Amino acid sequence: MKVTSVEKKEKSTVELTIEVSAEEFEAAVQKAYLKNRTKINVPGFRKGKAPRKIVENMYGTGVFYEDAINDVYPAAYDEAVAEQKLDSVGYPKMDIVSVGKEGLVFTALVPVRPEVKLGAYKGISAYREEPKVTAKDVDAEMKPFIDRATRLVSVKRKAKKGDTVVIDFEGFDNGVAFEGGKGENYDLKLGSGSFVPGFEEQLVGVKAGEEKDLDITFPEEYHPDLAGKAVVFHVKVNEVKESQAPEVDDEFAKDVSEFDTLEEFRKDLEEKLLERKKAEAQSEFERSLMDQVIEGMECEIPDGMVEAETDRQLDEFGMRLQQQGISMDDYSKVLGMNMDMMRTSIKPAAVRRLQEELALNAIAEAEGFEISEEDYEAAYQELADLYKIELDQVKMAVQVEGLKKSLLQKKAHELLVSEAKATKTKKKTTKKTTKKADEAEAETEAE
Repeated sequence: MKVTSVEKKEKSTVELTIEVSAEEFEAAVQKAYLKNRTKINVPGFRKGKAPRKIVENMYGTGVFYEDAINDVYPAAYDEAVAEQKLDSVGYPKMDIVSVGKEGLVFTALVPVRPEVKLGAYKGISAYREEPKVTAKDVDAEMKPFIDRATRLVSVKRKAKKGDTVVIDFEGFDNGVAFEGGKGENYDLKLGSGSFVPGFEEQLVGVKAGEEKDLDITFPEEYHPDLAGKAVVFHVKVNEVKESQAPEVDDEFAKDVSEFDTLEEFRKDLEEKLLERKKAEAQSEFERSLMDQVIEGMECEIPDGMVEAETDRQLDEFGMRLQQQGISMDDYSKVLGMNMDMMRTSIKPAAVRRLQEELALNAIAEAEGFEISEEDYEAAYQELADLYKIELDQVKMAVQVEGLKKSLLQKKAHELLVSEAKATKTKKKTTKKTTKKADEAEAETEAE
């Protein structure tokens, strides 16, 4: 392998021209022949016994070139990147310049770690909300508890919207029952929109024991067999039920919580809600700070780096789905998306993560941060406590370089936040900021 040229290109890339000698390439071609000869039929020879020269005469001299290129390319590329001391950060783009008996010449556009020029990152300000919790907010927090304790009770009156009717039903198309149109003892909440339009509305006013024919026209976008058809549903009402919420008092509090009084329960909900709102406000404050750092820095992220990060995030997402027993294929089908569409939807998040990492790395470098043994030990212990495993197991599983990078970014983030100023009023979005955001969005869509 020999690097014949090195040229810096735009957007943090370096183009290498790499030459694989005739001897190296010939060895790769011979290897490809030996690997594939058993799959090739040549008249007059037993399968796999035809000499290479005969095969090449029959199928062309380049019949084994693709496999040979795939064999020599990775090692040649890695060697060239190492020789030139390039910090490769993603997928290269390769083009063949020439290939033949003289050897292989190809170019590789290598995405390298981009240079980051920081703007302001100390003493910047951002709006931070001062959360408040009202009695109405606490009522909303209590609603799920009330809903879970609400019971359906039979009533002898006419059904009204919001009631649940227990029905037997069967649908008829010109007097003939159609498939999928029948149910027994079905609980239907009136007004829920669970059934086709017009069905639930015609059951308002019925009483238990009554039977009724409902004239229904299916929507045009419905199942092809029934789309746009006028049918009749024969319905028998077995029961009418209304929702009865519990009395919200001390007894209710005892039933649904660890507290003896309603006042204590509401106070606990208020405190937890306030903590949650404070955490959300702090998170939004920190994100706003990072927005400003990213906006103020100069950095060209290479496409190959974005593609690699997009794949990494897709893999992470796929693993989370697998833990829930869902495959990526099934998930994408439910959403009506293919993998290209999934990649496009994830790419903005990948760009954002890279921007944050590059900014924090640059801050850590600018500040000369270092990681002490105490920092490492504390991080190992935190991971051991989190995953409830032995400390030695954590040290064996965690890569030191990855942990160092994470700890440096954490220190940089802590500095950014500790030096920042919180304001009580939101900044107005400037035309410059809006324009920059629009340009970034347009660039992402163009990619």
